[in-house]
Amino acid sequence: RQRGLICRYFREMDDTARARRALARDLQLAAAHGELELHYQLQTTLIDGKICGAEALMRWRHPKRGMISPAEFIPLAEETEAIVTMGEWALRTASRDAAAGRIPGTVAVNLSPVQFGREDLAETIHAILLENGLSPRRLEVEVTESTVMSDQSRGLHILRKLKSMGISVAMDDFGTGHSSLATLHAFPFDKIKLDQSFVKRLPEDAAAAAIVRTVLALGASLGMPVLAEGIETEAQWHFLAAA
Repeated sequence: RQRGLICRYFREMDDTARARRALARDLQLAAAHGELELHYQLQTTLIDGKICGAEALMRWRHPKRGMISPAEFIPLAEETEAIVTMGEWALRTASRDAAAGRIPGTVAVNLSPVQFGREDLAETIHAILLENGLSPRRLEVEVTESTVMSDQSRGLHILRKLKSMGISVAMDDFGTGHSSLATLHAFPFDKIKLDQSFVKRLPEDAAAAAIVRTVLALGASLGMPVLAEGIETEAQWHFLAAA
């Protein structure tokens, strides 16, 4: 702010940016180098505990840094559009594992906003299913509210194409957006995924409990099953089973 002011430069000032650029370069080749992994989180019915499917979760095992958190590499992958190649790898791997009998029931795969924005998304998914011999009825794609709401008419067109193929569509992170009810009314979802931020506060938090009961009632009214993410305690399990 002062004319003629001299500031001293330290290399550490841009080390973070330099490291991020290096990580982005590594990420571009992660799928080709076999560094990506899919971990499967099982989904069960609360009535009898029967396994009904699994959600595919992408993980990156960096050759030097080891396991890198998805919270770090997924946003970077979306910024650089490396998520397109990584997303296709995830769909292909999950479909292959499900077709081979490694996963019971349906397999759920997340679609990023970048993938959802591609014109050939439905055709790409169709080709992957044919390649691996997996029935479309065993694939579920998960999209967030913000993904489909960015361009409503286009989003509706894509969802209808996927559903016409027999693929089911789940609304991910329900309750965290600003227009969830309008989105549920406008788009042909098959399932509501209750965000884990509510589940982890059960049953002690009265407000969270009220929200969960409301979402369950909404799902019942719309004829949509509700999947609760991140049940980790018996208290949470018993609350949801009772509700």
